[in-house]
Amino acid sequence: MSSSPGLVTVILFLLGQTRGDSVSQMDGQVTLLEGATLTVNCTYSAIGYPTLFWYVQYPGEGPQLLLKATKANDKGTNEGFEATYDAKTTSFHLEKASVQESDAAVYHCALSDTVRETAGGAEHKL
Repeated sequence: MSSSPGLVTVILFLLGQTRGDSVSQMDGQVTLLEGATLTVNCTYSAIGYPTLFWYVQYPGEGPQLLLKATKANDKGTNEGFEATYDAKTTSFHLEKASVQESDAAVYHCALSDTVRETAGGAEHKL
């Protein structure tokens, strides 16, 4: 008996910006087959080098920290997810080589500037 792979749905939302610092990603919805490669684009605009974060929010729960990078070229990894702080392209794209149905959640890309104590974010639902 064989079973067909499940589908994983991704929804992208822009949350906005704070005091000139912001993160952004495309709006919309993406559906992937289990086992497919996931890439969630996140770009930022900030003065200096902010700390970058990915949060995951499972249905019925609050956001939980998934990844964090504090300086250029840092790579955050957790549970098969990874993101690299690319200061040259001002990006912090979230990737996972093989997405699973259990990864269905909302993914928030966020930044904070520790000097000015500001924050901004975008979210992505998987």
